[in-house]
Amino acid sequence: MINDFRTLLDDTQDETHCVALYRGMRDCMKHMSCNTTSISDEQLHAIEIFIYHCIVVEVERLEGEHISQICRCTGNQIWHRGDRQNNWVWVEPPLGMCYATLSGCLPLQLQQLFKIKLLNEDGCFVEYYLALALTTICVNLANLNPISEFVPV
Repeated sequence: MINDFRTLLDDTQDETHCVALYRGMRDCMKHMSCNTTSISDEQLHAIEIFIYHCIVVEVERLEGEHISQICRCTGNQIWHRGDRQNNWVWVEPPLGMCYATLSGCLPLQLQQLFKIKLLNEDGCFVEYYLALALTTICVNLANLNPISEFVPV
């Protein structure tokens, strides 16, 4: 059972995902915790983790309507005796990376969903929900290919 960051790293089979988790968590600690300069690997590995395989999120449709969607992310585990299920989600990229063809969004495939608890500068624990996702990078500003009408990535 995964209950701390070290176990999550050990359970991650893909080396690229493992490095992304480690660097992402370091970045998260730097931006969200008051104890950013002196955290050791041992402290980072001991962070309590809660893994989620299914969450409900509120999303805005293209027409502006808000609806609830279920996101499944089983990581390396199977889903109900079937294959792994790591859903794709649409996210808004940082400013300066606008893709008109994709309504300004990028598709990402979820690889891991988890929650961590960090001590904030007021001395209170704050929960953060995080996701590791495979990114896609659009080429040619995500303009449709005139022949295939696909967006090149």
